[in-house]
Amino acid sequence: MPRYDFRCRACGATFEVSRPMAEASAPAACPDGHEDTVKLLSTVAVTGGGTAAPPSGGGGCFGGGCCG
Repeated sequence: MPRYDFRCRACGATFEVSRPMAEASAPAACPDGHEDTVKLLSTVAVTGGGTAAPPSGGGGCFGGGCCG
């Protein structure tokens, strides 16, 4: 389930809420009970554990042919 970051405008606390994507834009109350919160933008980095294989075909051009 995705996690969304929020910040409370009343006390400045930052907190996370886990909820379905269908409820992503729903308001969230601060853990201290304040209702004036804002959803923060966050970036997500997705990385793989493997390594990419080099392209086959030799050469540095499309299909391995000569660029010249």
